[in-house]
Amino acid sequence: MLETGQMAPDFTLPDQDGQPFTLSSLRGGYVVLYFYPKDNTSGCTKEACSLNGELDAFSGLGARVVGVSADGSESHQRFIARYSLGFTLLSDDDHEVMKAYGAYGEKTMYGKKTVGVIRSTFLIDPEGRIARIWRKVNTATHGQDVRAALEALES
Repeated sequence: MLETGQMAPDFTLPDQDGQPFTLSSLRGGYVVLYFYPKDNTSGCTKEACSLNGELDAFSGLGARVVGVSADGSESHQRFIARYSLGFTLLSDDDHEVMKAYGAYGEKTMYGKKTVGVIRSTFLIDPEGRIARIWRKVNTATHGQDVRAALEALES
């Protein structure tokens, strides 16, 4: 299980346009790396819109947002267009990156154990270390919560 202070595992995944995206390409700035279950579902839409609403603040703090789900590029393109999302979405169809971050595995939904994507976010510092982890996410306020954590790191 990853912990704060550890180096964030590097990876390359296809983005919404099918182009390879490598996490380490963002070194030198903060990265808000979030894992979510599915495009265009209620909780995932709330979370994406909450993060999208803070993009100006994130940019001012030197941070980029990157979302990861198992959805393909076409689904990501529709999700971005429908909600005017201003950040990159990546496809992890074999769940390998999610597993490396502990964002895929057994979870409890509606009282039943299931295996799937575990909604979680990792704030990665400019050197590539994990500065903060959210394993429980309030989808409606997540953007504000991440902004507050970034502001605290910068003060």
